[in-house]
Amino acid sequence: MEKDQQFSVEAMQIDEPCCIANTGCEFRGPKDLHKVVGECIFVDKVYDSVTFNLQGIQPVSRAPIGALPVKKCGPKTRITRVLDIRVRKFFNPCNINDPKNLNITPKTTLSGAQFVLDERGKPVVVPGPAGLLQFLIYTDTTDCDEVGRGTPIFGSQEIHITGTVLVEIDVEFIDAFGAPQTTTLRGRAPVNQTLTNFFELCMPSVFDSAFLPQFTEFCNVSFLGRLATQSIVRDITFDPATGEVFVNLILALCITCEKKIKVPVQLCVLSTGFCEQEARVRPICGDQFPPLFPPQVNEPFVTVDDDC
Repeated sequence: MEKDQQFSVEAMQIDEPCCIANTGCEFRGPKDLHKVVGECIFVDKVYDSVTFNLQGIQPVSRAPIGALPVKKCGPKTRITRVLDIRVRKFFNPCNINDPKNLNITPKTTLSGAQFVLDERGKPVVVPGPAGLLQFLIYTDTTDCDEVGRGTPIFGSQEIHITGTVLVEIDVEFIDAFGAPQTTTLRGRAPVNQTLTNFFELCMPSVFDSAFLPQFTEFCNVSFLGRLATQSIVRDITFDPATGEVFVNLILALCITCEKKIKVPVQLCVLSTGFCEQEARVRPICGDQFPPLFPPQVNEPFVTVDDDC
């Protein structure tokens, strides 16, 4: 085999710790519109949505937060200052069902409408983006259909936040030799909170469509942490012999939730064609790779010279 045809694995050189993505979608601006055509796509339209910001408080008592270096500890060692506290969600990528993973579980009850059930009394769901379950809902929309308006429905919700969070605390301490040192302590803290929420949504007709409306909801949470009483003496327990550190914390739960009513629709959109990235050519196959998408067959792309 010739040298230029030998198979070789190219090592990706990464000079930066972070990256920039490439979607393969390019648009050259309004001066170059010859590739812009109308396309019909079948998607879910958001008929109505509402977003809420909720807050909660989670106390944490004597959470183990790591240890100071034992070789720098002694009878005179003490923590003198807390520089920063960071809290983020815990997730175990090796087990998505790990009970320690932080989970947000909303439980919704509707008033003025109902979830559609199957013969076993279970809600009927359809898949949405990222596999998100969307619940079919129903109510008699006749009165509002006659005036061309949506039908208001109401709901109450309990949002359960369970699992654990990762806590990082940057501290300054005096070591056994009396010299100031800094280190980062890391540990985990449990979270178990339930928040209540009320909402109103506008529902489209269930009769003037081939599809029933779909209800979906999702939430995200961030955390802010502080010492429980803002006192190092009261909130941080330190064992000079082992270096172990325990802390009392107050965690603020900052939650954003969105609820949507969606209906399937067809949209006519302007498109410049499929997103196609330029592939990295390997020495063996050259340019003999198959395409990922079929060629366009709609009228703007079919010329008079085509056989079919």
